[in-house]
Amino acid sequence: MAYLLSLAKERNGAGQALQKPDTFEPESGLASERSDGEAMLPATRSAWLVEHLRQALLDGRYPSGSRLNEVHLSQELDVSRTPVRAALQTLAGEGLLHHQPNKGFTVREFLLTELVEAYDMRALAEGLAARFSAERGLSDEARRTIDAALSDGDRTLSGRDDLEAQRAAYAQMNQAFHGAIHAAAKSELVREVIRICQRVPQASARNVVAFDLNGIRRRHDMHHAIYHAILAREPQEAERLMREHVVSVKISMIENIARRGR
Repeated sequence: MAYLLSLAKERNGAGQALQKPDTFEPESGLASERSDGEAMLPATRSAWLVEHLRQALLDGRYPSGSRLNEVHLSQELDVSRTPVRAALQTLAGEGLLHHQPNKGFTVREFLLTELVEAYDMRALAEGLAARFSAERGLSDEARRTIDAALSDGDRTLSGRDDLEAQRAAYAQMNQAFHGAIHAAAKSELVREVIRICQRVPQASARNVVAFDLNGIRRRHDMHHAIYHAILAREPQEAERLMREHVVSVKISMIENIARRGR
């Protein structure tokens, strides 16, 4: 715990599946009409674009250090430059891209050691969050949030959506599940350490790495097991399961990186 406290002191500050729309919002900001007469909200198109690029970056489809050209991306994705630029700015804010004025956006490079350290620290911190949640018990609101998240995950992983849509929906569920446990732990120190880990965006619960359906289903089974341990007020078991869960994600990420390097 002393180690976690020293890390925290170093810091000075820090659903529904999304389907690709046919067209993006023109720069005027007015929603275009769909054939069925319903207007597609600009936010939906923007969200799809951010998620599409986020998944591509997490999967290594754009090499580290490479420059992302707005014109090329707008042509590749058949969208205007304005939403592309907004999406790149969002991803730069998340830490996946590096932005330099007058030079544009480049893919941020992470050393394997950085990724491993972030996951190891996240495993310790999230394990404590699960332990504290089991010791202190869950509020009715926390139970409802986790129940809803687990049900959303079950539906997502049993559905027939394309992989990109499933991944987007699973990411929302994953963030809700872990976030509810972080809040239930009632420990600002633990939450601060988790925020430090998220300086490496691949270690965030929002960003799903190595998306393989069979592997993801096993991860989601662990979500259920963690929840059951917390409900049963078994702090040691909840901590052990959560640590195993986060470490399993780390291993999947490392294996995915190794496959890409072949």
